[in-house]
Amino acid sequence: MAVWWLLLALSCLSFSDGLQKSNKYEGFKIYQLSSKARSVALEEALSELVKNASYYEVFPGFKGGNSAKVMVHPDEQVNFVKLMDDNNVDYDILNRNVGLTLSRQFETNRMLRQWFPYNGRLGTERYYSHDEINQYIEDLAGKYPTRVFLKTVGKSYEGRWLKTITITNGDARRNKNVILVDGGFHAREWISPAAAVYLIDQLVNNSQENADLLQDFDWVILPVVNPDGYEYTQLSADTRMWRKTRRPSSNDCIGTDPNRNFDFHWNEEGASLDPCDNTYAGAKAFSEPEALVVGDLIHSYVGRGKFYLTLHSYGSLILYPWGWTAAVPDTVEDLDEVAQEGKNAILEATGTVYTAGPSTTTINYAAAGASDDYAFNAGFPISFTMELPAGGTGFDPPASDIDHIVKETWVGITAMARRVIKKYPL
Repeated sequence: MAVWWLLLALSCLSFSDGLQKSNKYEGFKIYQLSSKARSVALEEALSELVKNASYYEVFPGFKGGNSAKVMVHPDEQVNFVKLMDDNNVDYDILNRNVGLTLSRQFETNRMLRQWFPYNGRLGTERYYSHDEINQYIEDLAGKYPTRVFLKTVGKSYEGRWLKTITITNGDARRNKNVILVDGGFHAREWISPAAAVYLIDQLVNNSQENADLLQDFDWVILPVVNPDGYEYTQLSADTRMWRKTRRPSSNDCIGTDPNRNFDFHWNEEGASLDPCDNTYAGAKAFSEPEALVVGDLIHSYVGRGKFYLTLHSYGSLILYPWGWTAAVPDTVEDLDEVAQEGKNAILEATGTVYTAGPSTTTINYAAAGASDDYAFNAGFPISFTMELPAGGTGFDPPASDIDHIVKETWVGITAMARRVIKKYPL
């Protein structure tokens, strides 16, 4: 452990007793269910729990091979335990007070912002705001004007600028192939923009060591797709687990899942038309300006675009189309070849076990209207969702985990990119 992390841990002792004892998630528990003895009746019961978002959140993996994790409101814990007992399901309690965990994380992040103000670089000591990330890529473009190019590609609902950074080797060759990467679709998945920022840093500041990645390919990266939601999650412990955008909808509910809002099998299985649901698909396809920006980016690089990668959390997964159906594309062998390259590279480098496979059958639920399906259908031959490892309560790895997660993510991304470069030469 770095010395400064030890000092932070000690300093946290002084404020932990003074944390707010009541917040939105006070007394919530997270249960992990055994994957054995899972009945059809239980699957149906869990599916119903998903719809009761005020009292339950069922985290990824609830329909099959992965152990289910369920966050339960204090008022429903007795009923939940009875449901598990009635279905002969074993469970462990992973977190006995989510509110306390989130409050401690919030205070830690507040202190880290004071200890590590933005100084022209973005390290792995803490999570950074959308403004800081935009400032960083602007600074890189100013520092390396022949290799790094910034473009404002749109604006969020609340008026935040969405900017891409294009990274080249500076040889001024036009019409190279393109690798398109984005992060921060879901607001609470802070590790996703952190991984995108680390990717940017390595490609720009270590360009000589990574010259092969930039020889015939340009990299276009949008670090934060959903800046409104991302900023909202940084306001307090109460808002930390927010997932969607921040555009108001009907029924006094706010936000749309931007990764269900794409105009490819929109509002089919795995999406909802209930504005209060976490997987709300929106009033119509591309109703959200943030999703529309990504859709336009995808189309702008069709033909040149060979690899689309969207970074999410959590699950340690590399997923490829389709997400809207259990069927797989005719080119599934090409997709799997590249995915396995990333999986194996990470395993060899860090020992972290990733699972690679078709989205719907690998995570055991459909997710129609997602960006990876859209990009693949638009013409990107390799299109992946990469779900980074869990941490904290699941979606919220503590700042102490950032360094090793983003570095192993870099290993996986570059391994997959090198295979793509070999498969699709200029």
